[in-house]
Amino acid sequence: MGTLTNDQRDLVILERIEVEPEATQASLADQLGVAVGTINWHIKRLISKGYVKVQRVERRKLRYIITPEGIALRARLTIDYIQSSFQLYRLVRQRMTEALAKVKVNGIQTICLEGEGDVAEICRLTALEQGFDVAEHQDGSPVLHIRGLKVFIDWGDGSAVIPDRLADLQNRSGSNPE
Repeated sequence: MGTLTNDQRDLVILERIEVEPEATQASLADQLGVAVGTINWHIKRLISKGYVKVQRVERRKLRYIITPEGIALRARLTIDYIQSSFQLYRLVRQRMTEALAKVKVNGIQTICLEGEGDVAEICRLTALEQGFDVAEHQDGSPVLHIRGLKVFIDWGDGSAVIPDRLADLQNRSGSNPE
């Protein structure tokens, strides 16, 4: 939960509270991998905005209840999260498609991918959809390095290209679109 936005953190906390209303702040912090103080701050904020109510069950035990406003917030945050995820997915696919176009212009159909995680997997699937062979080891093929949401082409000659620079494409292909 460390790299999430406040909205994403609120969404995760609301979802956890819905599943387990008697969860403690300590158990929520353990489940989400953050400090208890972080959970405390978020829950106090959600309570002050009317999204969550607190009910005392025992002397030291609380129950968190999501209000109708909290349910509406959770739905809105879920939709926002899905839309944001699709935007990132489209961005990664666009950047990978642009990089593959540069490789294809040079008559190359085999690439290596260097990177891990979901973004690298999206890039690998995009390459396969475009008819490229994805080699496991560098065999003289260009290496596409995945760094965050960016794709860099390493041609093996010491030059690295950021795909969204038209001048690099013109230099590689020797063509002039004008």
